[in-house]
Amino acid sequence: MMQTTKFRPLFNLAAVNKEFIRTVAVASAAVKPTDTNLKSWREIPGPSSLPIIGQMHHFLPGGALQGIEGPEGTMKIFAMYGPIVRFDAMFGKPAMILLQDAEACAQVLRSENWLPVRPGFMSLEYYRKEHKKNKTRVTGLITDHGDLWKEFRSTVNPIMLQPKTIKLYTKVLDEVAQDMIVRMKENRDEKNMICNDFDKEMNLWALESIGTVALGCRLNCFDPNLPADSPEWELIQCVHDLFVTGNELDFKPSLWRYFATPLFKQAMKMYERHENLTKHFIEKGKEQLKNKSDSEKGVLGKLLEINEEVAHIMASDMLFAGVDTAANTVTATLYLLAKHPDKQAKLREEIMSKSEKRPYLRACIKESIRIMPVVSGNMRMATKEYNIMGYRIPKDMHVVFAHRDMSLLDEHYPRPREYIPERWLASKDDPLYYGNAHPFAHAPFGFGARSCIGRRIAELEMDTFVARLIENFQVEWFGPPPTVQQAALNYIKGPYNFIFKDV
Repeated sequence: MMQTTKFRPLFNLAAVNKEFIRTVAVASAAVKPTDTNLKSWREIPGPSSLPIIGQMHHFLPGGALQGIEGPEGTMKIFAMYGPIVRFDAMFGKPAMILLQDAEACAQVLRSENWLPVRPGFMSLEYYRKEHKKNKTRVTGLITDHGDLWKEFRSTVNPIMLQPKTIKLYTKVLDEVAQDMIVRMKENRDEKNMICNDFDKEMNLWALESIGTVALGCRLNCFDPNLPADSPEWELIQCVHDLFVTGNELDFKPSLWRYFATPLFKQAMKMYERHENLTKHFIEKGKEQLKNKSDSEKGVLGKLLEINEEVAHIMASDMLFAGVDTAANTVTATLYLLAKHPDKQAKLREEIMSKSEKRPYLRACIKESIRIMPVVSGNMRMATKEYNIMGYRIPKDMHVVFAHRDMSLLDEHYPRPREYIPERWLASKDDPLYYGNAHPFAHAPFGFGARSCIGRRIAELEMDTFVARLIENFQVEWFGPPPTVQQAALNYIKGPYNFIFKDV
């Protein structure tokens, strides 16, 4: 789940009412010389603007778009303005176009697929390219673009996407999962609820899991005597704080692009701390690599043989992007399985069969990602002019694709709000068959050249852990649904009313 394209809470997207009728036909993507009748992008429907403050007043108390931070709150954005919405530049935040039309999304994504530019954490990019003392020519998959990004991706692709390499982690990730099950059993109270903060526990599992891949060693995060000020806990907190701070700096209007605000200065210190913590764990991984044969070397070991600089950057990116994402996806899956005991029982039957193939397990996680994704969509900065739905979209415009929103429309998925893992296994003649949806309605790992490089690893981590959880626990939930806070990621917030009964 290392997709790091996020967008600000005010612009996070939700489903429009199914009665909404699309009235504008999707035009071809690239602008042609004959396209003289296109409307300006400034004519795209969107909130009205005022001098200086732009559209900000709509989000303030009393404004029409006040309080839309929840996952359903922005439903009215598309209901009010249609499937293409304009947001003007505000306080350093670039103008952006929001798309809720799958075919329009497809046109842009397919056209941008050679060397696409995916805006994201601009503050992290600034730290790596301008602020840090020991700058490097390449800075990583999150912050590089163009030829530098292509060079870096070409270096890590053969290792990160090699099934043989990923398979090396099957055993150790299962050991991590079983150790976490032991920890959860020890941390339950008399009501079979987890005593510790559940979100932090899931982050602890995710860090231990991604650490084994990125660093080639166990971090020992589950040590019951792990002090609160340990590097492990500090890294977990640092990653979380960076996403929160990055959301404020990069996905909301912010003056840091003009001068160094206090929050910007704080972020630079946090990025430096994260880098130093990563170096600490890399050194730990290197020590353990000394005792391993070539056939046992994982991602870190293989990358170190190619380029030490690349190895350090890739490990840092994995520890940055692979913790909160995996933890929130597992939490969503557990919640949905708890609310659907029949699906949970069916999954447990598959797991207990000890079959090597577990298609229903994968389907359960896919369906949770569709309904409760950890990121709400994808983004591109246009590298050319586009004709989208009759509007001229200029080069360099930020275009956001509302994949979460489209995944919850019944024009793509029948009974879209229902948790139905079977849709991912249905035959082609079944109305539920997932392939009936537009292929660009749902893209949890991105698309094309900039799709998530950690997808195989993330899926193996989550499949392994969820299987062990359902094998050991009957998972139940009581009370209202959890709240979801939309920031750079979609965070599932407490109270976490899980009950974990022994099977």
